[in-house]
Amino acid sequence: MAAAALADVVSPGASTGASTGASTGASPGASPGASPGAPPARDTTAGYPSLRLTPHGHLLCDIRDDAPPMDEAAAARLAAAFAQGTGPGLLRLGAGEVGRVLPPAFVWWRSFASRYIAALCLQAPMQPPGGDAAGPTALPAVPLPDPAELASLVLTAPMMTGAEYLTEDVLRACWTALQTAVAAALAASGTGLQAFLKALNPAWNLVGRVHFNLAENRRDAEAPFAFMATYTTQLSAQARAQHLPLGQALREYAGAANKEKLLSLLVPVQRAAETSPWLRQMVDDGEIYHPLRWSAAEASRFLASVPDMERAGVVVRMPATWRVGRPARAQVTATVGTRAPSKLGLDGLLDFNVAVTLDGETLTEQEIRSLLSATHGLALLRGQWVEVDAERLDRTLKQFRAAEELAQAQGLPFAEAMRLLAGASAIGDAATVAAPDWAQVTAGPWLSETLKALRAPDGTGADPGTELKGTLRPYQKDGVQWLRLLSGLRLGACLADDMGLGKTIQVLSLLLVQRQQADGADLAPCLLVAPASLLANWAAEIERFAPGLKARIVHPSAMPAEQIKAFAPADAAGLDLCITSYGTLLRMPVLGEIAWRLVVLDEAQAIKNPSAKQTRAAKALKAQARIALTGTPVENSLGDLWSIFDFLNPGLLGSAKQFTRYTKALAERTENPYGPLRELVRPYILRRMKTDRAVIADLPDKTEVQAHCHLSRRQAALYAETLEELQRSLEESEGIQRKGLILAMLMRLKQICNHPSQWLGDDSWKEADSGKLARLREIAEVVAERQEKMLVFTQFREVTGPLASFLGEVFGRPGLVLHGETQVKRRRELVQRFQEDETVPFFVLSLKAGGTGLTLTAASHVVHFDRWWNPAVENQATDRAFRIGQKKNVLVHKFVCRGTVEERIDAMIESKQGLSQAVLAGGGEISLTEMSDEALLRVVALDLNAALKE
Repeated sequence: MAAAALADVVSPGASTGASTGASTGASPGASPGASPGAPPARDTTAGYPSLRLTPHGHLLCDIRDDAPPMDEAAAARLAAAFAQGTGPGLLRLGAGEVGRVLPPAFVWWRSFASRYIAALCLQAPMQPPGGDAAGPTALPAVPLPDPAELASLVLTAPMMTGAEYLTEDVLRACWTALQTAVAAALAASGTGLQAFLKALNPAWNLVGRVHFNLAENRRDAEAPFAFMATYTTQLSAQARAQHLPLGQALREYAGAANKEKLLSLLVPVQRAAETSPWLRQMVDDGEIYHPLRWSAAEASRFLASVPDMERAGVVVRMPATWRVGRPARAQVTATVGTRAPSKLGLDGLLDFNVAVTLDGETLTEQEIRSLLSATHGLALLRGQWVEVDAERLDRTLKQFRAAEELAQAQGLPFAEAMRLLAGASAIGDAATVAAPDWAQVTAGPWLSETLKALRAPDGTGADPGTELKGTLRPYQKDGVQWLRLLSGLRLGACLADDMGLGKTIQVLSLLLVQRQQADGADLAPCLLVAPASLLANWAAEIERFAPGLKARIVHPSAMPAEQIKAFAPADAAGLDLCITSYGTLLRMPVLGEIAWRLVVLDEAQAIKNPSAKQTRAAKALKAQARIALTGTPVENSLGDLWSIFDFLNPGLLGSAKQFTRYTKALAERTENPYGPLRELVRPYILRRMKTDRAVIADLPDKTEVQAHCHLSRRQAALYAETLEELQRSLEESEGIQRKGLILAMLMRLKQICNHPSQWLGDDSWKEADSGKLARLREIAEVVAERQEKMLVFTQFREVTGPLASFLGEVFGRPGLVLHGETQVKRRRELVQRFQEDETVPFFVLSLKAGGTGLTLTAASHVVHFDRWWNPAVENQATDRAFRIGQKKNVLVHKFVCRGTVEERIDAMIESKQGLSQAVLAGGGEISLTEMSDEALLRVVALDLNAALKE
């Protein structure tokens, strides 16, 4: 009976769910520049492809008007592939066009080529999922078909031009050409064999694989399931895997000559058995080779082991009636926010209604009790098998019903409702990071409409009118409306637009819209806190775009000390906007006594450190709503995000410790780990990138290149001397002293890579002593010849002067310099001069002083003379030139000394950016102080062959 239940699984041609259409990957035979799914255009009036065998045994593809018609896209792909040779053509035909209706000659040659691909799958060592991604694998040798097979193939060849030249030797030559083409395409792909073949057609991933098949057997009450292990040897003409019972493999691969094939086939089974005791027993007893009758408990045990089996490389196939390969699951479902809350803000109270559903149908209390009493993971309910996790169902149901009781008594707090909606019901409790197929919270009508407006804002409702002396771009109008909606709900908003997309004008427009909608009524003032270097920028932008706003800068650069001391709440009452710096905020406690309408933090990454005094001062401010402006909401770690949200919407992400536990639990998830967190914060973060053409289509391109530099012999000697000193010192230090030593030595190595004079302090700064100066001259001479402008960033203030002097000689004209000691009042003048004076060819800036808040679109070249080991900070600096208003393409040169710590840190930077991309965007700073001595010395080691110029 078990065998009967599995008949549909093992019958030849049984559907595997694999695509039977064209290849989903790039064609190895595609013409240069062709992209998947977009084959080269073909003149169909000339006819269709036709295969021709030449007297020399080469297979060609001609276009003939008498050739049988075929699919246009396939015709273009095949013509392009065969244009590269017999091997690439056969690869495209045999691997990428399986399952497609083709003329007889193409079908015959496809069968021949597919024979090689299928044999390749059987010869290839089985890689567990994920192992294939480590890099390309060697191509296993596939023996030629024996002479009898080749002779039979020659006799069965269809009518085609040149058929008389078809011999066994020609087939051997074609087999070799195909193998060569596969080897070349595999090497070019940079992937492993399985990934390469799967890209050509997903069905190839099933050939040469063991399949564990589970089927329902309703006619057997005691054993309602059947199990059979099968394997696949080839694809059918319809690109479907053909299955045979695994026991057949013992007979097919009998004998010493086929031992390697059998071992390769069974490796995944052995690997899976190592983690599944029940499977190990089946293998030891030989039961794996026979159909089996299974109880519901045995089927449940099988379900629980599916992840381990798939990781081992076994393909698992479930009953066809089960959706997405799993039985149905009962869900604890809830609806939140059917009606508008009684009050606004995070404390707003929402309704909450709970049910348990199966396929969208509500279960009765009796059915729920039946599921909770299930002794194993499967239960028969309403005529279908249901997957049950009684413990999880009971825990989730109790949690949701507790929330429902709270909502019925007094209403569910908005923050808690949003956590539930995002699947993050209790920040910090790993047990509540619930999978959406076990529990689901949906938004009711009011909340659904609110979230829709926040996630896809429509700018039609936020027009500042003539009060704004400028024109908002469409995405900026959307941003103003989004800010208006959130502030109207008294919720915090993080406007995280990419640098240069106009966060300032969006905030000013919001203030104008709010004043307009107040219709003459008195409004509380707003407070803007920004770095001191940006205060003049805000004043200039207000004067330019919103001169009607009553704004005042409360800062020593714009206000006498006695007025600052005498500043009182009454002084702010008549203002639309009060502007101050983070430092002044600490020195003026009166600002914390005023009830502000809005508090806006510019460059809000300034509060990423929760324990910093300025962070605590900002979070203590009183406001109806709060806005954070930052292009890097996740600069170094997810803790940055928590700190910003602790200012915007306190409690939404729990406490710092709870959030840390919660993110650790998320990181352990195998699929979409940060999905719940992303959903939780998404309504409050608006992130647009200027590289997104849907946001802004008229910004030119930005190209980033590594400018590799060599060390001078003097640099190399100093570098080697520093390494010897570091190695000796590491043996004698530990703890805080060790960290300080490492940081000092790293700074010294950076300085030496820039120029020996920076470390020695001898004021020499000879060009011959620094490979970076030589490289900078090469770039600057080209920029000067084109009469273009450049920005040069360095993290060291002491380097700005020598760089400016050096570049002045190269350009033949002086440039400008800005660093931390440049007066705030002068910065605006310097920026204006660089933007408007054509005789100023370059601007040297220290990274911290000039890396934010400045618009320097006159430059089309950006040089990072030394690297700040945080890509987010570097990107901010680059964005001084690559922002709205830029009309030219921007070329970014990142200087890296070959064979030194700079080259290795550069590689680490490139691999470091994954964490924040998983949630938002940004990068993390590299930390070397926690490395072992051995690992640290490897990072800073000097490779003289790479470092010194020949």
